[in-house]
Amino acid sequence: MGLDRRLFLKQLGFGAAGLSIAATFDTVGWASPTRSLSLPRSLPEAQGVASGGLLNFVNTVEAGKLNLHSLMVLRHGRVVGEGWWAPYAPQLKHTLYSLSKSFTSTAVGMAVAEGRLTVNDKVVSFFKADAPATISANLAAMRVKDLLTMSTGHDKDATPAVRGSGEKNWIKAFLALPVEHEPGTHFVYNSAATYMLSAIVQKLTGKTVLAYLKPRLFEPLGINGEDWEVDPNGINTGGWGLRLRTEDIAKFGQLYLQKGMWNGKRLLPEAWIADATRFQIQSAGGKRKAEENDWLQGYGYQFWRCRHDAYRGDGAFGQYCIVLPKEDMVVAITSETGDMQAILDAVWNHILPAVQDSGKSVDKLPQDALKRKLATLALAPPSLQSPSSAATQISGNTYTFADNSLKAKTASLTFGKDGCIFKLQDDRGDHQVTCGINRWVEGSTTFSTIPLKLVSTPVPGETSSKVAGSGGWQDPNTFVMTWRFIETAHYDTVTCRYNADGVEVSFENSIAKLNGTKDSRPKLMGKLQSSVSQRKS
Repeated sequence: MGLDRRLFLKQLGFGAAGLSIAATFDTVGWASPTRSLSLPRSLPEAQGVASGGLLNFVNTVEAGKLNLHSLMVLRHGRVVGEGWWAPYAPQLKHTLYSLSKSFTSTAVGMAVAEGRLTVNDKVVSFFKADAPATISANLAAMRVKDLLTMSTGHDKDATPAVRGSGEKNWIKAFLALPVEHEPGTHFVYNSAATYMLSAIVQKLTGKTVLAYLKPRLFEPLGINGEDWEVDPNGINTGGWGLRLRTEDIAKFGQLYLQKGMWNGKRLLPEAWIADATRFQIQSAGGKRKAEENDWLQGYGYQFWRCRHDAYRGDGAFGQYCIVLPKEDMVVAITSETGDMQAILDAVWNHILPAVQDSGKSVDKLPQDALKRKLATLALAPPSLQSPSSAATQISGNTYTFADNSLKAKTASLTFGKDGCIFKLQDDRGDHQVTCGINRWVEGSTTFSTIPLKLVSTPVPGETSSKVAGSGGWQDPNTFVMTWRFIETAHYDTVTCRYNADGVEVSFENSIAKLNGTKDSRPKLMGKLQSSVSQRKS
């Protein structure tokens, strides 16, 4: 178990003044974290689910190194299995990537129900001032439905062109693109299309999708603390950038499973849910033949069809809201995986048969084993050596960097009995991460997280990110840290290699590691500016 925060700071050598610097730091323990009770809980067998099937699912995704962060399984509206791989925890939000699209579609459905638009309305009719001087026949024909079904007529995903155009008005950039195919006839997965849905909702309601959904969806479902990235003009990105908790994802799936009803109140028309989740157009994607490929089962209104007559919202790196109507079941998952199909395979191979096996007598052994397993899930920090005699020599020393594209100026690493603080100064100011030695320590940081660097769309008002850090010695002169940005899907590996009078700091983000590519950040070459002993003398 981790140290008490005050004891940890004391061991690092900080007194009361240090508490203001690290006031939010808390050690992440390995016990099952406190959970929200807004959805009712039940033993799996009480809802006709075999505990052994859920246990097999967890063991399978761990053996496959699929890097799940959380899991929640609902049957008959009750949670029958839930777990978070520490340092991820139930109270933390998680980046949803393209699972955000299903929420944008829901906002459109609500606006349609309120009579604000129809799915057959033409896209250019909402943005006449932003349309090009010459409107092509295909652009003129593009409907809201074509945005919803990823059949805008573009030959390829319009998102890179819209975001890379240099045009701050993304609506104008989208409408300026050539539309090569007749809308409604050609499927291309297109996050910019979902952005346009978000822009339409904001145009019609005067509110962002986030604000529009708050009283209509989030508050009725008991969802709070949600946030969403925005474009340069404050429009929610729509196709990505929403952050919610795992239980919030499960509630959303349960709302769809209940055909739009929640606590006796209709939030979304049943007809909209039927249209949104049925086959609207043939989808494309995946690497396997159709009968084994969950990306070739068809696409609805920002929902994918699945094998086994299920449907899902999903996001990059394995963010899932899977709805199985026949089984009256919802599965919510967050992760960082390079094999999204493998997660779905594990659902079909283990969770689905657990329902089919529900007629068997209850066996307490799998039930107890599942309970123990879910209570002790963890992404263990890398196992590294500890300690090194170099720690006392470099602790607190300041190193100055040569000119670099990160505009980093100085860095230091300060060690305590059971942890360390890495500090870096750049043109934006001072940043730091606290790490446990071979254990996770949770805190906050102003270092840029990977999603912000890649997507370049900010969350309004966010000035820091939650992070869990761990470090250890790779060899006597090399200290390696893992920084998990625990409200995203990603992490950084930061390596400090010391020599007699300098340090080399290198970065590797987890996306580069998954893709087998190189991190774009340069190595920082630092020279000893001043040591603790020099300052004391």
